[in-house]
Amino acid sequence: MQLPRPQSKKSLSGWIIGGVVCAALVWIAFFDSHSLLRRYQWHQEKTQLSTENEALREEIRHLRRQVDRPLTDSLVERIAREEYGMKRPGETVYRLKSIE
Repeated sequence: MQLPRPQSKKSLSGWIIGGVVCAALVWIAFFDSHSLLRRYQWHQEKTQLSTENEALREEIRHLRRQVDRPLTDSLVERIAREEYGMKRPGETVYRLKSIE
């Protein structure tokens, strides 16, 4: 009959080091300020901001095209009527509001 061999200090210290390393990895993955969940949230936020940034760039391009086009008399009159509610003498303006 063979007696169980006592564990050596070497294998016990290996288990302790392995446990500490595993605990550190779990801590970093889930509880750290730069955890995997937080990194995923940052990625989602970056994607959303990039999309919004591109939409704003397109709006800026559109507004620059409007500013760069020449102002004709009919365009000035249309802007004055639509944007500022101006009218000709003796004219009645009816404003309609859309229901949305």
